[in-house]
Amino acid sequence: MPFVYQRTVRFSDTDAAGVVYFANVLSICHEAYEASLAATGIDVKVFFGGVAVAIPIAHTSGNFFRPMACGDRLEIHLIPKLLQDSEFEIAYEVFLENQLERSVSNASTRHVCIDPATRKRRSLPAEVSQWLLQWTTRL
Repeated sequence: MPFVYQRTVRFSDTDAAGVVYFANVLSICHEAYEASLAATGIDVKVFFGGVAVAIPIAHTSGNFFRPMACGDRLEIHLIPKLLQDSEFEIAYEVFLENQLERSVSNASTRHVCIDPATRKRRSLPAEVSQWLLQWTTRL
């Protein structure tokens, strides 16, 4: 089951044309990521502090199918996928609330776990593995 995050598009999310600026879709998706971590019991202040491990984004992509405007209610579905012991990907589908038959946007982010001191890859911490298990779709 995906993690579901709801949010209203704010005026500050939009560009001069009155639609969500493309980079802000990734920011909104990152909000969903942060909320999913917190929902699993991960202390995001510690997690993003980067003392024990750092998990930077190594790649992003996104597609836009319909404009989103100020006041639109969004529903973001987040599904993570383990790629290897030090790497995972998150797929995001962005819908207008109550219109879940067709997404207005989608995005993906690929994250790599590293030791912050050496910048070398390391295995994901147990709490991230638990987070992956909680939100990964099971057939």
